[in-house]
Amino acid sequence: MAEPPLNTGAKPTQTLESVVIRFAGDSGDGMQLTGTQFTNESALAGNDIATFPDYPAEIRAPAGTLAGVSGFQLHFSSSAVFTPGERPDVLVAMNPAALKVNLAALGDNAIVIVDTDAFSKGNLRKAGYAENPLEGSDLDGFRVFALPMTKLTTAALADMDLPNKTVVRCKNFFALGLCSWMFSRPTEATVEWIGTKFRRAPALVEANTRVFKAGWNYGETTEAFISNYEVKPAKIDPGHYTTVTGNMAIAWGVLAAAAKADKQLVYGSYPITPASEILHEIAAQSKTFGAVAVQAEDEIAAIGVAIGASFAGSIGVTGTSGPGVALKGEAIGLAVMTELPLVVFNVQRGGPSTGLPTKTEQADLFQALYGRNGESPVPVLAPSTPADCFEVAFEAVRIAIKHMTPVIVLSDGYIANGAQPWRIPSFDALPDVPARFWRETVGFHPYLRDEDTLARPWVELGTPGLEHRIGGIEKDYESGNISYAPENHEKMIRARASKVERIADELPAVKVNGKANGQAVVVGWGSTYGAIEESVSILNEEGFDVGHICLRWLNPLPRDLGEVLARYDTVLVPELNMGQMVRLIREQFLVDAIPVTKVQGLPFGAHELADRIRTVLEERKHEYSASA
Repeated sequence: MAEPPLNTGAKPTQTLESVVIRFAGDSGDGMQLTGTQFTNESALAGNDIATFPDYPAEIRAPAGTLAGVSGFQLHFSSSAVFTPGERPDVLVAMNPAALKVNLAALGDNAIVIVDTDAFSKGNLRKAGYAENPLEGSDLDGFRVFALPMTKLTTAALADMDLPNKTVVRCKNFFALGLCSWMFSRPTEATVEWIGTKFRRAPALVEANTRVFKAGWNYGETTEAFISNYEVKPAKIDPGHYTTVTGNMAIAWGVLAAAAKADKQLVYGSYPITPASEILHEIAAQSKTFGAVAVQAEDEIAAIGVAIGASFAGSIGVTGTSGPGVALKGEAIGLAVMTELPLVVFNVQRGGPSTGLPTKTEQADLFQALYGRNGESPVPVLAPSTPADCFEVAFEAVRIAIKHMTPVIVLSDGYIANGAQPWRIPSFDALPDVPARFWRETVGFHPYLRDEDTLARPWVELGTPGLEHRIGGIEKDYESGNISYAPENHEKMIRARASKVERIADELPAVKVNGKANGQAVVVGWGSTYGAIEESVSILNEEGFDVGHICLRWLNPLPRDLGEVLARYDTVLVPELNMGQMVRLIREQFLVDAIPVTKVQGLPFGAHELADRIRTVLEERKHEYSASA
């Protein structure tokens, strides 16, 4: 039977500036798939976007329970977007548990779309409802569209000989079709994507396409929806764009840097949430770029592969999360001692121990700076957005090679899984990554140092006349031989520290958004960027004088940071930890910086953060008035 066409009737369309939508259901309801494709549609529509996938750590949590709810939130807009939003304008709830978990987060007069077929007595009981919320006052104040999504899906596939379980699993495409109609999303790419995604199962291609179109047509033909909406394209710089997650951008960044260096990339990794997608993407691109992706038997073996690759003349990279970094600590120290180029990606998650595998946190900063035995300094960077992950990954490889040092990059689950538009750069426009092997045999020893960077020579393994020995035991500064001499040990310790500290000479001046001086400056790093940027804008519109600094470099810190901080009366440091960067700022600049912390496995919301900063500023104002 031919697939039904899309009904393109003429219901009126209202224009909105931005929308925050959240898809929520069981882990098996396909909410991540639905949200991701709706994001792709919104990107094709030209909107600026930010996403927040939120799902349980269990592979398949008990169906119908609160613990098993999986959600995907998208903020799409005709203007610049910095966060995935705080209070959804639209909730698509596939069952009672999804409704209960997310109801309190909704904005006033939000649209709530529910599958009434899922509101059985058993599902209501598992969600903790004594009565059906669709029949009481729980949803007063919201615009509720209760529709039999499962039955409508079944009807669309009535003439296909499919198992009932397969039919029911298609209902997420009904929700996708309905929301695509509701917000005037382009559909051709989704139909094409379904064909590609399920190409090995032609029956599923037809079934999902039918249900997607059935959802679209339901919105267009039912009297329940009197209009749909559109969000105009955002004004963005011209160029070729694609939608990237943070993990995807990290993979592309290291691949691009290796290509610019004309060296093979070797990525050694062990699967761990939320970093595994870096391994998947590099493996998928390995033939195109001549890269090697190794899934090792454990975390220690994975970094061993990367260090060995760097010793042999390739670019060694490894990726993990906090628990994996704990296991890799001794090997990172080995890379510090041997002074080999190595990049370590830590996609942070809630801890300690196994902690919250699928939730975000920024609590591994001290681990990156100090989490090894002995004096073991390494450069540390942090990307601020999914798109920024490309530049940071690229820069980490460049720094590792130029300074012959391991580099740690602190991403986190929020930006690793989040997505945003990314303008694809020209390969020729990317910075050079000089990667020259040492060839001079006369006077060679492994710890000859560049006068400016203190980097030692990088020797391609097997080069005649440049045979040498490196390892974890301390070496003599002059000869490279093993040395236990006290003065030599201190000289080598100071040389390795100075090598990292000298990177600060290359860093750009601190960039301040908002007010260049005044009442307060809000200093953040990593994924707090969006919430801080938006909250500072809110406060400045209210009449406060507030600036925003987002630090990409965490070690070394920019040389002019102290001078910039001194322009403000108050320094605040929001972090998704108990206060780690704030201690560094207090220690290095003797500033009475104020921590603004959160450790709930969730990112800051912009208005939440604005409220907390406003409270501090108002308290400070009263203190100044009282002292005067």
